[in-house]
Amino acid sequence: MAVLKYLSAYPAPVQAKVQALVDEGRLAEVLRGRYGAVHDVRTDTALYDYAVDLKNRHLRNAPPLAKVAYDNKLKVIQHALGTHTTVSRVQGTKLKSKREIRIASLFKQTPPEFLKMIVVHELAHLKERDHDKAFYALCEHMEPGYHQIEFDLRMYLTQLDISDEPVFSA
Repeated sequence: MAVLKYLSAYPAPVQAKVQALVDEGRLAEVLRGRYGAVHDVRTDTALYDYAVDLKNRHLRNAPPLAKVAYDNKLKVIQHALGTHTTVSRVQGTKLKSKREIRIASLFKQTPPEFLKMIVVHELAHLKERDHDKAFYALCEHMEPGYHQIEFDLRMYLTQLDISDEPVFSA
């Protein structure tokens, strides 16, 4: 029986259905059936452009982004899939702050829906700091299927834990 650590907050019947897919060896197949090929946002520059475009469409009044990049160490070190940070620097007598978003490199080889979900999640932190009702409402506004995609991403992470074989191909 596989450990469903990414799905531990979901009700037992939902976990049981996912566990059945794992036991039958069909989890990767189900994910491939829902999502097609991987996206083509491979470089940090392309990721920055992608995130700024989403920000400009949904969060025009939010502070500008100084940096958006893939991070190879993110999942291992911080046990996170993306981070939103504010970097403060002293310039003369003023304190300047810049916003940065880092996305785990595992998102380079995922469907576009997974990349959009994680970028939307980190962009929502520009307006809402905590993971509360307003935060998730903003995520759902920017990506209408946010909650389903997040669940599917958690199933994908479960699949990565149980198998080294790639789920999606370019």
